[in-house]
Amino acid sequence: MSGQKLRFASIIFVGGISLAGCATWSTSGVTPSGGSQSAAVTHPPRAPESIIVTERDITDRAYNSLGDVSVTVNKTTIFNADPTPELVNQKLREKAAAIGADAVIQVRYGTPGISFFSWGSLDGKGRAVSFK
Repeated sequence: MSGQKLRFASIIFVGGISLAGCATWSTSGVTPSGGSQSAAVTHPPRAPESIIVTERDITDRAYNSLGDVSVTVNKTTIFNADPTPELVNQKLREKAAAIGADAVIQVRYGTPGISFFSWGSLDGKGRAVSFK
């Protein structure tokens, strides 16, 4: 009987490890400025690597606001690396690129925390803009 219990425990352990996953997951959203959906649709997508991400405003170039961009990067298991501002910046770049932005300005980071669904998370928000 103890052989069956050991086999069952092994199956549960291996199943749990395989379900734990290896990567972090993230959520994101874009809120168009002015309540209009048209701003997010009229700009062609860009390469994420070309998007400028800054915690400040850009004062040396005129721009149009496309809307607020927000993302959350989560640590799905205790074995994954903690979410960092660099990971948040990459997700902000991806979201801004999808709506055709040139930059994400006035970026703010949330407080790292642990929730019921993740071992750690970090939020980031900013304003997606396109240069005139």
